[in-house]
Amino acid sequence: MRQVRVVYRKYDGKLHWHQWMTFLGEDQYGVWLGAPAGAVAQRGEEPAITMEAACVMLFPREKWFTASFNDVPQKTEIYCDITTPVTFGEDEFTMVDLDLDVVKRRDGSFYVDDEDEFAEHQVKYDYPADVIRAAQASCDWLAGAVLTEEPFLSAYQAYLDKVRQSSADSTTKAAGPATTGTAPSQCGRPGSDPRVH
Repeated sequence: MRQVRVVYRKYDGKLHWHQWMTFLGEDQYGVWLGAPAGAVAQRGEEPAITMEAACVMLFPREKWFTASFNDVPQKTEIYCDITTPVTFGEDEFTMVDLDLDVVKRRDGSFYVDDEDEFAEHQVKYDYPADVIRAAQASCDWLAGAVLTEEPFLSAYQAYLDKVRQSSADSTTKAAGPATTGTAPSQCGRPGSDPRVH
C-alpha cells in the first residue's frame, strides 16, 4: 500500500509533527490517510511516540486546515489543525501549522485551542495579514462545522473502518516499535489534552 510522509512545519520552517501514514483514498472532502494503533509519530527531533489508537487524517485541497479522527478509547474524537493549504507530493504531504486548533471531544464538547500562541506567533513570525485572515476564518468555520457538517459527523467512519480492518488483518505480524515517549491522544499528538507544542 502507498505510504505517505506527513510533515508539519512551523512558519519559520522548523520541523514540527511528522509521521508515515497509509493512503486510503480521496473523496469530495480531500485525501485520506490512516495509521493503526502502534504507529509512530514524532515532533521535530524529540523522541518518537507510539499511538495508542487507530486514526485517520483528512487533507483537504485548497483549504486552511487538516483534521484527525481518532478511534476509541481516545477522549479526543476530532482534532483540526489550522494550517496553510497542503502541498501534495507523491510520497509526502507538507503544510505549515498556524497554531490554532479546533478540538471535539467524544462527549460532544469542543473548544478552540492555542489562540494565545496564534497571537504570539503573529508577532514572532510576522504572519502576513492574508495568512492571519485565512487562518482565523478557517478556525471560525470549523468551530461550527465539527458539530454540524460532514465529514465531521460520519463520513470519516468508512476510512477509520479500513484502518481497523487492516489492523485486524495484521495482528499476527510483528508488533510495532516500542513506546519511546508520551502516548498520544490523537494522530501524531501527545497524550496531554490540550496538547503541548
